[in-house]
Amino acid sequence: MDVHLIDGTYELFRHFFAVPSAADKNGQEIGAVRGVLSSVLSMIEGGATHVGVATDHVVESFRNELYPGYKTSEGVPPELLSQFPILEETLEAMGVVVWPMEYYEADDALASAAAKAAQDHNVGRVFICTPDKDLSQCVAGTWVVQLDRRHDTVRDEAGVVTKFGVMPRSIPDYLAVVGDSADGFPGVAGWGAKGAALVLSQYPHLENIPKDWREWHPSIRKARVLSESLFAAWNDALLFRTLATLRLDVPVFDSIETLRWKGPRATFAEQCDRMNATPLLRRSTSAYAESSRTPH
Repeated sequence: MDVHLIDGTYELFRHFFAVPSAADKNGQEIGAVRGVLSSVLSMIEGGATHVGVATDHVVESFRNELYPGYKTSEGVPPELLSQFPILEETLEAMGVVVWPMEYYEADDALASAAAKAAQDHNVGRVFICTPDKDLSQCVAGTWVVQLDRRHDTVRDEAGVVTKFGVMPRSIPDYLAVVGDSADGFPGVAGWGAKGAALVLSQYPHLENIPKDWREWHPSIRKARVLSESLFAAWNDALLFRTLATLRLDVPVFDSIETLRWKGPRATFAEQCDRMNATPLLRRSTSAYAESSRTPH
């Protein structure tokens, strides 16, 4: 079996800015929710059997306690934020396992689920469904991969190296020095993507980098400048790496069978009626009937 782990936060943002506004029978904005439900359902219709969705129930997390500049919900449209609990509720009604994060982030849940799924010998491949560069640290060989559904591309370990110039294990170190504007930390002055790739391809982690720039590999240009900048900001670099490192200890599931989609719950009919989305009910019912005819 394959496992599909979906970044619900990314999907909700993506659909919010891509689909027309729509309100349910109570006047609540639900356009993005309907879009995500349809998108997840299309995966199931396409053959996905074991599915989990992680969401940021609240945008803030434990990382905000570590670094005041870390991303918050400030600036996020309230019409978007209000759809998170609705998405979680309706996905569960559709029969999909959901991990709503509060202390951790959705990315941490995806990383934890991917690591746990990869340990199950019954699992063929684990697809982490998001283009988010943070999740590239979870990629392993060709069996734990990132799936960018928008562009229909798969990024395996070789793909991570091609895109970033470093192995998946070095992604937190890479982000620590180049920064991550989406998460709100700036990186180390003078370090760009090319320099970071050159250094971290030779020295996988920050601690492996020689303190004396004259000992650096001769292929690394501007070694002295990069070295002086890094070691002058050493504590910040370590903090940024902590921010970029995804947790693998989030409670997600006990058994991989927990993720098997077993059709919509009885409450989904009421949810679809309220959202003026009866086609979703018909599609989910039909998809379950079809999956019941397919041998597991």
